[in-house]
Amino acid sequence: MTITRSRPALRPAPAPVPRRRGRHKELVACAVLMAPFFVLLVTVFLVPVGTAVWLSFFGADQPGLGFGPERTVFVGLRSYLAVLSDPTFLSGLGVIALYSLIYLPLLVVASLGLALLLDSAAARLRSVARLGLFLPHAVPGIIAAIIWLYLYTPGLSPVVELLGKAGITVDFLGIHAVLPAIVNIALWSNLGYNVVIFYAALQAVPREILEAAVVDGAGPIRTALRIKAPLIRASVVMVVLFTLIWSLQLFTEPMLLSQSTPMVTARFSPSMYIYDAAFTRNNYGLAASASVILLACTIALSYGVTRWTNRTREASR
Repeated sequence: MTITRSRPALRPAPAPVPRRRGRHKELVACAVLMAPFFVLLVTVFLVPVGTAVWLSFFGADQPGLGFGPERTVFVGLRSYLAVLSDPTFLSGLGVIALYSLIYLPLLVVASLGLALLLDSAAARLRSVARLGLFLPHAVPGIIAAIIWLYLYTPGLSPVVELLGKAGITVDFLGIHAVLPAIVNIALWSNLGYNVVIFYAALQAVPREILEAAVVDGAGPIRTALRIKAPLIRASVVMVVLFTLIWSLQLFTEPMLLSQSTPMVTARFSPSMYIYDAAFTRNNYGLAASASVILLACTIALSYGVTRWTNRTREASR
């Protein structure tokens, strides 16, 4: 009698999951997560920029001897030429350049120094100090400018009165002090915010590196300048870039000071020039052209700062 054993049936191997389906799911997830960013980018940035570029090529014109109704006509680059040949706009760019040369180093050095001090072992009550430094940034810029305007105005300011009793005469709204006065307003408004950024970056520095520096005999000042500061270079570049962009858009502080001093004119800065062209002279083509030129300057300077920092980083390696 012969016994035959039946072999078990081989189960078919599971079909491999196609990679395209997984890739498709990843793309859908990325699209869903990035959709709010692109919606805001288009709505808040691209649409206004496109509208400004479109308006810059048009201007108002009156037919005949100027008695007819205004009509919008294509003027090409005439508005750009008018802006670039206007001495008030060029002087505004010069004011912004001088303002940036004063404000940018002061803000970066002061905020970095305070952040290094808070991160040192000698600092006490760090949370209270951070809160005290950040509180001025929480105050709206226009409110801070009004407070400083009160402190700058002779006859109202207790600071000016106190200095006068000491025999010191200071005109904060004069021709030589008005720009440092604006720098002071912006400095105290934004100092604490940048201190928090630098302090957060310092908290990410590996403690092993700092302990090794102490073992090698490095003092607190040397550790701060030679080890901590270079390790947070990316945060320093970010603060410099954002501060430069903000400086080019200077508007609130000089706009309020212009109500109290003739040293700050209606076209003191490029942003004030744009405001004056749009809402005082009703020349929207000129305002749009100045806005596009200011945007181009901002992009060029941002690109220059980024390229320079990348080159210095590669050279230091």
